[in-house]
Amino acid sequence: MKVKVRTADFRFSMPLPVSMAGFALRWVPDRVFEEVRSGTPEPYASLITKETIGMILGECLDVLRENKGLEVVHVEASDGTFVSITL
Repeated sequence: MKVKVRTADFRFSMPLPVSMAGFALRWVPDRVFEEVRSGTPEPYASLITKETIGMILGECLDVLRENKGLEVVHVEASDGTFVSITL
């Protein structure tokens, strides 16, 4: 899995095994979740937390392993923010 996050003043890129994705999620700064949450309409904004994403990730690990190479998330905002998660 490859995780890439870029904003105007922050760059984060990390290749990691799918089994370590939950561990890597803990290292993503809270500021990233706050930025994503600010652009998300209610009632969905309250679901964008490390705990919720970690729970979803834990439930989906077997499916993630079966679909290697699939780009799960690809978001480009007009302000230059970029998020990509590729299995």
